[in-house]
Amino acid sequence: MLILSRKPGESIIIDGHITVKIMRLEGDVVKVGIEAPIHVPVHRHEVYEEIQKNNQEALAQTVTKLPSLTAKAKPTPPRAVAAKNSSPHAHQH
Repeated sequence: MLILSRKPGESIIIDGHITVKIMRLEGDVVKVGIEAPIHVPVHRHEVYEEIQKNNQEALAQTVTKLPSLTAKAKPTPPRAVAAKNSSPHAHQH
């Protein structure tokens, strides 16, 4: 884990795309501003954990056991397709 000291107004850059700026101090609380590309989700830790938990529960509910097949069905042979424009003078585009 990287540990940095920053004062209000100072920031750090992550991967050249994410900026974390110390906005202000209020007692023992630090207000942090985060700028990230729209495709990068940013969540408080407790919210992220709740999202992960809900995703795992949803995944567990959607997994269902498929019925086993008792007899193997014979595949249907493909139908012959009539040739269009079968005359020798037909032009292809």
